[in-house]
Order: sequence, then C-alpha cells, then structure tokens
Amino acid sequence: MAYREIIKVDDPILRKKAKKVCVFDENMGLILDDMAESLFKFNGAGLAGPQVGILKRIAVVYINSMFFELINPEIIDKKGEWECEEGCLSIPKIRGVVKRPYTVTVKAFDRKGYEYTLTAEDMLARCICHELDHLDGILFIDKMEKEVKSKSKAKKR
Repeated sequence: MAYREIIKVDDPILRKKAKKVCVFDENMGLILDDMAESLFKFNGAGLAGPQVGILKRIAVVYINSMFFELINPEIIDKKGEWECEEGCLSIPKIRGVVKRPYTVTVKAFDRKGYEYTLTAEDMLARCICHELDHLDGILFIDKMEKEVKSKSKAKKR
C-alpha cells in the first residue's frame, strides 16, 4: 500500500463527474488500499476517488471505528435532516455548516463486485453523502450555509 496525495480545491478534476466502475480486479483492490492508507495518513473521515486523482465512482469511509469501501454507490433512501459542521481534505482551510439527511440507505459494491445495502445515520450518513457528492463534482462549500471561523480540533470517528 502507498498513500496518494490529496487533490486540492483549485484542481478541475474535483468538479468532474466520476465514471462507473465496470471491472472489479486486483488493480481496483490496490486503489482502494491506497485510498485507505491516504485516509488514515491525512486523518480524514472519508475520501472519494476524484480527491486522489481517480475519476471512478469509489469512496472509502472511516467513522466510529467502522471502515467501508463503496464502489458505484447510490443513495436509495434518505430520511430526516440536520445541520452540522463539515470540513474536507481537499479544502483544508474552510469548515462550514451543511444541511444533510440524518439517515441514508446506500446501495454499493465491495471490491469483489458483490452488491450490498447499508443504512447509516448521524455522522456516518453525513460522511457518505459528502463523499458521494465528490463523485458528482459537488463540494461541501457548494452546499455550505455558513462558514465556521474556528477550526475544531475534535474529530468524531
């Protein structure tokens, strides 16, 4: 495994729509391993393919000691709504309040190509929504209701 550098906000790749994954092979597994390594190295909660220069519909999420790999993820249900502070590894100097669903159900594939469904709430749901937005070229600053000036040191995982 090797970590990959995080693409920053001024790079146009972050505004492109990622392409569907059609091949589930060893290379896909290596990419996911690299993304996980990068996520942990840079102390993030989630990371999407475009953030490491890969225009594929892939994301990794680590919240509350739970790790998920999402390939071709699609939200199939959402409930509730809440506002919370967010940040992003690709936009390191800005944090802001974003309104997102409280609960989401997502359909995705694992690295072997097996489909699964996950229902998530609270911070896990928020992180999944944030990463799926990246796959469509949407950044949290596009949805930010207000910027938070003080950078919080605490991170909920």
